[in-house]
Amino acid sequence: MPSPNERKCIAYKLNEDGNEEEIELSTSDAKAPFIGLAFKLETTQYGQLTYIKIYQGSLKKNEMLYAKKSNKKFKITRLIRMHANEMEDVEEVYPGDIFCTFGLLVDTGETVTDGKLNVRMEKMFVPEPVMSMSLLLDDGKNIKKDFNKAIEKFTREDPTFTYEVDEETGEMIVKGMGELHLQIYSERLKREFNVKNQLGEPQVNYRETIGNRIDFNYLHKKQTGGAGQFGRVIGYFEPIDNEEIKKYNEFKDKTTGMNIPKE
Repeated sequence: MPSPNERKCIAYKLNEDGNEEEIELSTSDAKAPFIGLAFKLETTQYGQLTYIKIYQGSLKKNEMLYAKKSNKKFKITRLIRMHANEMEDVEEVYPGDIFCTFGLLVDTGETVTDGKLNVRMEKMFVPEPVMSMSLLLDDGKNIKKDFNKAIEKFTREDPTFTYEVDEETGEMIVKGMGELHLQIYSERLKREFNVKNQLGEPQVNYRETIGNRIDFNYLHKKQTGGAGQFGRVIGYFEPIDNEEIKKYNEFKDKTTGMNIPKE
């Protein structure tokens, strides 16, 4: 039986109505359905090493694990306990253990189970990015393919690192927790994927608009040889109040007669 000071572990399960409800995990029962959380990913010479914290149940070597987010199953051929940088292979892991394994392609913060329960652990808190920088890729063969491969890996490892393409400027914008954070990923692109790139300040589209009605009365005179142009232009600009068409410009021509040239 758990001690009175033991913290309760909560997961979320879909009920018959399709809504999530809290369930308490049995953190001391090794025979309960397996539930764990992948909390860290590390790239090694042997591939992706995934760190998992067990919140319920146990796991033996060569058993199957299901990734909640991707809905894929993986055979766990190695169970590893880490001692600093040394790996110790074990045959079974139990509730409360932290173990590592290879070949489990999941994201940081993803729930893994043995498939007996459709549950998820509480989501990890991911702070909002505090800095954005533009990322300019140099021209090169397969650079887009290599870049996409790298970005997929980086965002799987680190949920605080994100990217997007600015619809207005077409720039690639990377976001993170600081300038050093983004510089590290820029260097990893060069070192690990041979993707040459440069970080810079994002472009800013400045916009201006009128705040109130402005009247104008302008005398137009133009002489370039032949029949000249002479006329007075009278009108006004004013903001559009209708929210649905506020983002558009509207021009109304109230001139009459045929004396004004089309141009």
